[in-house]
Amino acid sequence: MKHLKNIATITLFLGCIQMYSCRNAGNNPSLTDGSHPMIADSKTAITSTESGQVIGYVHRGVYNFKGIPYARAERFMPPTKPEPWEGVRSSRAYGPVCPINVASMILSDELEFAQQHNFWFMKEEECLNLNVWTQALNDGGKRPVMVWLHGGGYTAGSSCELPTYDGENLSLTTDVVVVSVNHRLNVLGFLDLSAIDPKYAASANVGIMDLVAALEWVHNNIENFGGDPANVTIFGQSGGGGKVTTLMYTPSAKGLFHKAIMQSGGGGGFYTKELTRKVGLALLAELGLTTQQLDKINDIPHDELLEAGNRAIAKVNAEGNGRVGWGPCQDGDFIPFQPGDPGAEDLAKDVPLIIGTNQCEFGPSMRDYALVHASEDTIISRLRNQYGDKTEAYVEAFRKAYPNTTLSSDMLDIDVGMRPRALQFATLKSSVPGGAPVYNYLFKWNAPHMEGMFKSMHCMEIAFVFNTVYNNEQYSGGTPEAYALADKISKTWASFARTGDPNAGTLPEWESYTEENGATMILDNTSEMRYHHDQELLEVVSSL
Repeated sequence: MKHLKNIATITLFLGCIQMYSCRNAGNNPSLTDGSHPMIADSKTAITSTESGQVIGYVHRGVYNFKGIPYARAERFMPPTKPEPWEGVRSSRAYGPVCPINVASMILSDELEFAQQHNFWFMKEEECLNLNVWTQALNDGGKRPVMVWLHGGGYTAGSSCELPTYDGENLSLTTDVVVVSVNHRLNVLGFLDLSAIDPKYAASANVGIMDLVAALEWVHNNIENFGGDPANVTIFGQSGGGGKVTTLMYTPSAKGLFHKAIMQSGGGGGFYTKELTRKVGLALLAELGLTTQQLDKINDIPHDELLEAGNRAIAKVNAEGNGRVGWGPCQDGDFIPFQPGDPGAEDLAKDVPLIIGTNQCEFGPSMRDYALVHASEDTIISRLRNQYGDKTEAYVEAFRKAYPNTTLSSDMLDIDVGMRPRALQFATLKSSVPGGAPVYNYLFKWNAPHMEGMFKSMHCMEIAFVFNTVYNNEQYSGGTPEAYALADKISKTWASFARTGDPNAGTLPEWESYTEENGATMILDNTSEMRYHHDQELLEVVSSL
């Protein structure tokens, strides 16, 4: 009987592989034409790192390496170099990721259909690993390097959380080296214990220290993967955009990257040391520990620690002395500045920047399917609850900004939160005397599924940046238009990584942004440059 069960399990497993292969072969014919077979053996895809040799595999002519350790760490302590290893380390599967509260990440059925979350296996401090995709090894190719910082705020996410994060096709179609990184998050990456014991002086920012360690690994090792350590672009979405911002204000990261891209996130400041220290003390109280018992915190399981930390954050916020959460802290040392402080902008003055948002991001229609095709009267009634006597001005300004809108619900779904913050940061960076150029975009492409429910929601642009629409047609619909736009955007991002200029001949001429010109590239099936197109709308919103 046991033998039969094993046969059934193997049969089911092979059937799943066959279904997966057939589905993806249909999405991308190059997977089935036989010209680029998968190569995974003991001789191919071997290269060296400072810690030892690694072996990956080759798919469609791209070398894939996954789960390479870039650092190691003890709980709440800064990262250090990884332990060297003997022989050749197999690096063909994603490594462990930082523990998160998975239940808090599960979305509605419709949104999980779109996102296709992959919650990988989790192992606390053993999550300091990265992945590399490249077309060649040890060839002196000096390819631009693009280091992806995943979303999920500073609380959740991983380098393999979404299928759109796969770097193979971006490397294949643009000849860049793609790197994605796992690091410590939430309570493990940002718990400030510095007020209790100087041994933990750095604990509030170890999650960002991990990213600096990853960039140091790139600097020291990426030539063996065909990359140029003198031409590194950091790019990230949502919380990953925030990490890009943070690294731009981190002195120890200066010189480890040379260009930056912030997608639907970032541009904000950092928590104050006063507030983060309160969280550390409140967490001890939640655990029933005295300051003399601090080291016992190292033995508490992550889930229990995170729950206590979240309760501590809630208590500190309830005191009304400012808002705090899991994220980097202006500690005066590792992060000495807030954006805009005297001297702060000198750190990344020479770093060209792309920054932008999606047209809808978190529109109410994503959560209420009935709103998607609601009547104009219904939508305006909802708007009155939000904008009161400014509703008519809002509607008029919206119609000027987006004259080709077909759904009344777009008036409700349009993002008026993330875009103003992106424009503020673009204005700050573009006003630095002698600073590098800034390029602003608005991703306007609407997904076709669910009668238009998803629109240009948060995360939608990632598949277009990575040119992975075939990996998640739940988002893209797999339409010819989606594939064409992904080709254009991915090549634009790669051009920026290569030269600091996004103009690759795939889009209209992309002008750099200034506060005066308000230049914004509208990314859609037909892309266009517009200037202050939504200024009046944003002014109505800000006047409330």
